Amino acid sequence: MPLAVVDSHIHFWDPARIAYPWHSGAPAIARPHLPADLMAEARANPDVEIDIQGIVFVEADCRADQRLDEAAWVAELAAQEPRIQAIVASAALEEGPDAVRLQLDALTRLPLVRGIRRLIQSEAPGFCTQPAFVEAVQSLTDYGLRFDICIRHYQMEDAIRLVEQCPDVSFVLDHFGKPAVKEGLFEPWATHLQALASFPNVQCKLSGLATEADHDNWTREQLRPYIDHAIAAFGIDRVFYGGDWPVAKLAIAYTTWIATLDWATAHLGEEAQQRIFSTNARRFYGID
Repeated sequence: MPLAVVDSHIHFWDPARIAYPWHSGAPAIARPHLPADLMAEARANPDVEIDIQGIVFVEADCRADQRLDEAAWVAELAAQEPRIQAIVASAALEEGPDAVRLQLDALTRLPLVRGIRRLIQSEAPGFCTQPAFVEAVQSLTDYGLRFDICIRHYQMEDAIRLVEQCPDVSFVLDHFGKPAVKEGLFEPWATHLQALASFPNVQCKLSGLATEADHDNWTREQLRPYIDHAIAAFGIDRVFYGGDWPVAKLAIAYTTWIATLDWATAHLGEEAQQRIFSTNARRFYGID
């Protein structure tokens, strides 16, 4: 039986439609990546049978003035590809709640917009704890929107301070908080992750881990402690699978990450794996 999957973290892009300045530093993935490409790669390994039943598109750091255009373009894709069932769009939360409401009003006219992500990973310390940012995140509850936290491991303390001030917002941590796998560092990431998991309104995506390791020489045994710790910290009901395609292709094939996570969670049993690969993402993003 194929593994039923709701992928909580997929990017699509067509540089002819929307500009992505960061692509200049990642030429290997700078070409268009569209739903048909994802489906082809999902079928590429006959030893890993999967059934992608739902896709959550996550904003892909486009040029700032095209954030609404990106979400609208993905809504167009969804009209042709019904497996795209939720959109996490981008908004300039650092501008504060009054300014950001205009953006949120426009974004939520697209019915698939279920969340917001404003990338924090490349920003200076304190970016996501400045009052304007915090107040804008707090305002997401007025729209029924969730917030994706995308940080690097050394920004975990800032993420904790953000979450502390937003008890009514539903958060999900992207990519395990990007631990320094390549350097073999486990602490203080592990302690900070445990602290973040202590907030009941925070969940964690099991995504993007191989990208934080040596792209050419990682092993699944090297990734396993990070996977085990995230699941132990958050529990079976607050973690869910994300492919981080096509960014993850820099380090790992789409089906290889699914197979790795399947291997790492097999001991939990079939019901737990169903939650990790499908049920929890549906619940978090409000997918029927």
